[in-house]
Amino acid sequence: MANNVTAIPAAAPDLALRHFEDEFAFETDCSDVHAALQAGDPGFVLVDVRSPDLYAKGHVPGAVNILHGKMIGSRLAMYPDDTLFVVYCAGPHCNGAARGAIRLARLGRPVKLMAGGITGWIDEGYTLESTLVHA
Repeated sequence: MANNVTAIPAAAPDLALRHFEDEFAFETDCSDVHAALQAGDPGFVLVDVRSPDLYAKGHVPGAVNILHGKMIGSRLAMYPDDTLFVVYCAGPHCNGAARGAIRLARLGRPVKLMAGGITGWIDEGYTLESTLVHA
């Protein structure tokens, strides 16, 4: 009996292999980002594309805050051309990271998206850093 899962046949294994291997060229996950940051020299710049206010309330430690609309060549000039950027936003319900990835790719910059964003980071049990000034 067919259902929504079985109604469309699965891709051939060689196509499935290529598809799932290719995903790693575009995305990484919170656990791998965390491990790389803990190692001390991650080999990428982690970019939080959310608003400065949300960034200040809590962001991944070590992330820089650059709104996707502010990603321009002059803003990124401090980074070598081959710098890998890993972008994230609020989570699966947010497309800001994808918008940031598009901007970076259009600027000729290597980029990956951190799947899950802040939501995924918290779900993994990792802590956020705040830059709010408490009076």
